[in-house]
Amino acid sequence: MRLSEFLEEGITAATISRMEQKDVVNQLSRGLYQLPDAPLDGNHSLAVAAKLVPNGVICYDSALAFHELTDRIAPYVWMAIGPRDWRPRITRPRIQIMRFGPKEFDKGIQHHSIEGVDVKIYSPAKTIVDLFKSGKHQKAFYDSNTGFAHATQAMKDALKLRKATPSEIARYAAEAGIWEKIVQPRLETLTINA
Repeated sequence: MRLSEFLEEGITAATISRMEQKDVVNQLSRGLYQLPDAPLDGNHSLAVAAKLVPNGVICYDSALAFHELTDRIAPYVWMAIGPRDWRPRITRPRIQIMRFGPKEFDKGIQHHSIEGVDVKIYSPAKTIVDLFKSGKHQKAFYDSNTGFAHATQAMKDALKLRKATPSEIARYAAEAGIWEKIVQPRLETLTINA
């Protein structure tokens, strides 16, 4: 629970401090508490991040990992926020904040319950398109194709496991303005024998 949720229930900050001293609750981060014997989910860090950044959406590798489309273990939780949202300063858990534009931020959001917390996570198709868009920036700034390779592998896995359809990927890519030159040739290559 957040400190504000305790206060809404009439529990004061002094009481929470005493509870913490007696090991009745553990402080996970500034203003965020949990019972010491609470069962933890494999996606515990996503639930913590969703509590700390309530307007944020899980994106990139964190969303891929949730949807079981990557073996990569990200060193932090990737979260997207809107163009005008307040950028939080959080030291733990490690959260990498990305700003998404107004046209792309609200698209493809799914709601999942993790440890009783409503966590917003981008769908597999939206995540793949976001990775391609990030890969485009990596290519432009660093002349690196690793972003495209990662996104292509995620798309291949999503299609194989039927977690995304070609039409979903095409729709998000067209909305993001990267369909014709970036996503279409790779998607056609992967689905030519399907």
